[in-house]
Amino acid sequence: MRFDIISAVPELLVSPFEHSIIKRATQNGILEINVHDLRVYGLGSQNQIDDYQYGGGAGMVMMCEPLDMLINSLKKQTNYDDIIYLTPDGKNFTQKIANELSLGENLLLICGHYKGIDERIRQLHVTREISIGDFVLSGGEIAAAVLVDSISRLVPGVMNDETSALFDSFQDNLLAPPVYTRPAEYQGLKVPDILLSGHQAKIDEWRYTQALERTQLRRPDLLQDESN
Repeated sequence: MRFDIISAVPELLVSPFEHSIIKRATQNGILEINVHDLRVYGLGSQNQIDDYQYGGGAGMVMMCEPLDMLINSLKKQTNYDDIIYLTPDGKNFTQKIANELSLGENLLLICGHYKGIDERIRQLHVTREISIGDFVLSGGEIAAAVLVDSISRLVPGVMNDETSALFDSFQDNLLAPPVYTRPAEYQGLKVPDILLSGHQAKIDEWRYTQALERTQLRRPDLLQDESN
């Protein structure tokens, strides 16, 4: 799977993709992640990518021309399943959306900065607008890293155990059940006997019950979403 990411501050995206699961997947050729510096397409001697907004107001806006030129250049090379703009006013990112996006082959992510991007870029190119929460970041780079990580772990071959992602929180609108590892007893707290029984059907039933109870207690809204 290929990710292209447009950023005004590409240095922010170096570390998230140079470690752990994502690094192994890129080294093995399962993922391809390309970060594109928007300033390469900036205007004039200062490589300008932002300007004052029409109508006045605080904050700069990312300009049409640099973004349009870079996006068009990328679209000539790659047929994208989606062109995603990371923005606080986008649709809240969920596991369901991650599952859907993981079925594609090529995604282009646009990281906003300053007061955001010129509205005409959204009209000309963007097919999805996504937010990672009801709060504002300094730029879309952190949000882009979240999307890449969440989507990538669903791509076959990225995880050592491909079934692991199927039992994560939010799959089937349930939080994950409690998990334990060795030792079987620690500071007087014991692993539930059912997990030591070796009876897989009963273990699966216990895990589902625990997931349901935890969801009812901590995130009852997820169960309401499922019923709607």
